[in-house]
Amino acid sequence: MVNSNANALGILFPNSYDSLVPELVGERLMASIPFAGRYRMVDFMLSSMVNCGIDNVSLIVRKNYHSLMDHLGSGREWDLTRKNGGLNIVPPFAEKTVKVYNGRVEALSSILDFLKDQKQQYVVMADTNIAVNFDFNSMISEHIESGADVSIAYAKEEIPISARQATNPNRGLYYTLRVEEGDVKEIYINPKDEGVHNFSMNIYVVSREFLIQQIHDAFVKGYSYFERDIVAPQLGKLKVHGFLYDGYLARISDMKSYFDENMKLLDNTNLDALFDPSPIYTKIRDDNPTRYILGAKVKNVMAADGCVIEGEVENSVLFRGVKIAKGAKVKNCVLMQDTVVEEGSCAEYLITDKNVKITAGKEVKGTDTFPVYVAKYQVV
Repeated sequence: MVNSNANALGILFPNSYDSLVPELVGERLMASIPFAGRYRMVDFMLSSMVNCGIDNVSLIVRKNYHSLMDHLGSGREWDLTRKNGGLNIVPPFAEKTVKVYNGRVEALSSILDFLKDQKQQYVVMADTNIAVNFDFNSMISEHIESGADVSIAYAKEEIPISARQATNPNRGLYYTLRVEEGDVKEIYINPKDEGVHNFSMNIYVVSREFLIQQIHDAFVKGYSYFERDIVAPQLGKLKVHGFLYDGYLARISDMKSYFDENMKLLDNTNLDALFDPSPIYTKIRDDNPTRYILGAKVKNVMAADGCVIEGEVENSVLFRGVKIAKGAKVKNCVLMQDTVVEEGSCAEYLITDKNVKITAGKEVKGTDTFPVYVAKYQVV
């Protein structure tokens, strides 16, 4: 791991955008959604921070965070088991008078005393709905050189159809930017326009003292959202820099995008782009290598450790411990940890959560536009 002693601390918001994938967050949060065979969504932002020398990282959780705590543990896999700094999981206050936070302002107000006690000059903030191998050092350096009050990372992307067509205001806010000569001149909230936009990645760099002051003032006024209530109204007053990220990223915006982004990693070009140049760390599960039993037929498959394949598998992502019995056929599927497909079964365009069983002789099929989801511990 890189120990470059970046003069920054990291803050992650693991519950942001839980509403985008309600099926997957019944007992977990966005940060702990399994992705890419053996990882969780949080692994990508957390590993990116660690690889850039950020060794003081706080995760401000809201609900359903037991699975995240189990996954992260003490932070040993990310080299965050430290006496000073390291990994810090901040649960909501268990008081009747304190409501569970909605936006970043309310979340950050709960750790203002913590922020005041830290020594780092800068704060890096990010959500966990994007899988990316991000160079935070480049963004911090560009932030310093630009003399900006706030730097926002963005990528040139189309707005997901599910976001443009959403009618539920509680689905979550997203932002696009008008950038001129490196500076953000306007922030658009939940735009519906088609085409490629400067789509915010919700990754921010600010100075720690600036953040403390802004959060204190905003919380007193009853504000909730850092982007909508602090940055956007002050664009004429603050210098806001736009940091263009042109590398590979996987943004989870609904169940269809979750399926598609997993399937894209079957292309080695995308896989290499996500996992290079820096490694992505995750919780270690001591298991056997994947076993391909005599007679198995496998084509274009990402299989994690512990899998046992006796049947036919094509164009699929298999998480740890998946078992495909003899005579079973699996095609275009994302099968999470310890899924079992019994003998003679047929699965196509399927997303299974953990510990699902497809019993012998069953046929479960979705389509490329609507993959079928089977919830955790279900038996079909």
